[in-house]
Amino acid sequence: MADSVAGFFAELSGKVDPTKIGGMNATYQFDIQGEGGGQWYVKIAEGKAEVNQGVSESPSITLTASDENWLKIVTGQLSGQTAFLTGKLKIKGDMSLAMKLQSVFALG
Repeated sequence: MADSVAGFFAELSGKVDPTKIGGMNATYQFDIQGEGGGQWYVKIAEGKAEVNQGVSESPSITLTASDENWLKIVTGQLSGQTAFLTGKLKIKGDMSLAMKLQSVFALG
């Protein structure tokens, strides 16, 4: 389990469930705010997921959260749905991709 946002993204490619991304073609942009935050994107295509630091030119979905809330989400202390409904997680773009987030990346 990652204890930092950067650590989480460094380990993320190993958490991708290949059985869940077979037909996917999408780019997830993560904007994590705060002292321990940063920007990363995950490009999923042809059954592979590539994690990069920075900003994607054309993300399918953008997720924004504080570093503290993001770590709670990815460690299972806060559900993504609750975070979204309470404004702790902001989502812009294809909401169907947000629904797949937990299963694709084996979060929590």
